[in-house]
Amino acid sequence: MSIPSSSNPIAYDTYQTLATAYADRAPNKEYNAYYDRPAMLSLLEEDLAGQNILDAGCGPGIYSEILLKKGAEVTGIDVSENMVQHAQTRNGDQGRFIVGNLEEPLSMFQDQQFDGVLSALAISYVKDISALFGEFQRILKPGAWFCFSTEHPFFSYGYFKLEDYFETQSVFCQWRGFTDEPITMHSYYHSLSCITDALLNNGLVIERILEAKPVAEFEQKHPRAYAERLKFPSFIHFRARKA
Repeated sequence: MSIPSSSNPIAYDTYQTLATAYADRAPNKEYNAYYDRPAMLSLLEEDLAGQNILDAGCGPGIYSEILLKKGAEVTGIDVSENMVQHAQTRNGDQGRFIVGNLEEPLSMFQDQQFDGVLSALAISYVKDISALFGEFQRILKPGAWFCFSTEHPFFSYGYFKLEDYFETQSVFCQWRGFTDEPITMHSYYHSLSCITDALLNNGLVIERILEAKPVAEFEQKHPRAYAERLKFPSFIHFRARKA
């Protein structure tokens, strides 16, 4: 399957190449396992049994595995065929995993199909997040939830040395720790108002904004980064609900 023309081809190629290393290391990588994941899971409802949940940007299926163990019915979608293959391998005959582009209409899903959408560190690969959130609103049942994480705009504004805080723009950085050599990752920067407007303009009511701190295990992996993240966040987490 070829990548749809409107998606970010550089990020796609990178994730295709990175998929195996990411699947191997992300379960215990400090920013994933001890920062993003505890915060995201803290936003979820206690009882997910029987809920039909979309894991949007599922990567190698780590969150899908957690949701499945909680008794949910899970569909994972990712633009990278290699990531989808890892998700299928990780979860065996449980869950459903498909290749799809979050920058395109999610026409494979019906209106009001899902009880919840989880999207971990994935919306930064989508330029028009309002269009994506509109699709999430469409496929969510009334009263259903949407939990997601992304890079904190305040962190990204300084990290990328941006001149215009409000402009949605393409950015890139060097990722270290997944491969022996640094790998260039391309994504999009979104301001805080861009994110909140995309939610509210699509009928998604914000229930909580979480500026999380890493858990203690992070310090064992990366003491300096742990100390920095205790003082200034890299990620921001949201819980919203369809009105």
